[in-house]
Amino acid sequence: MNRARSNLALARESKPTVYLEDLCFDAQQAAEKAIKAVMIAEALSQYAWATRYPGTESPVTPHEHARAVEMAEAVVSWAQMSL
Repeated sequence: MNRARSNLALARESKPTVYLEDLCFDAQQAAEKAIKAVMIAEALSQYAWATRYPGTESPVTPHEHARAVEMAEAVVSWAQMSL
């Protein structure tokens, strides 16, 4: 959960010199790591992860970034309540 919270903190830090795609990636990583923490806590030892890396799609908008952070916050919060 510490890594999930760290990624979420990074995702929240919007700066003019940082691509929103990178911040959305941190939001996705926060959600993924939070879910993984719950799975580990539940003693689920086998799982498959598909990771999405930023590609060549059109740039992320500020609204899309805000939504990614919002969804990651919800997943991290759920995971914290589940542990």
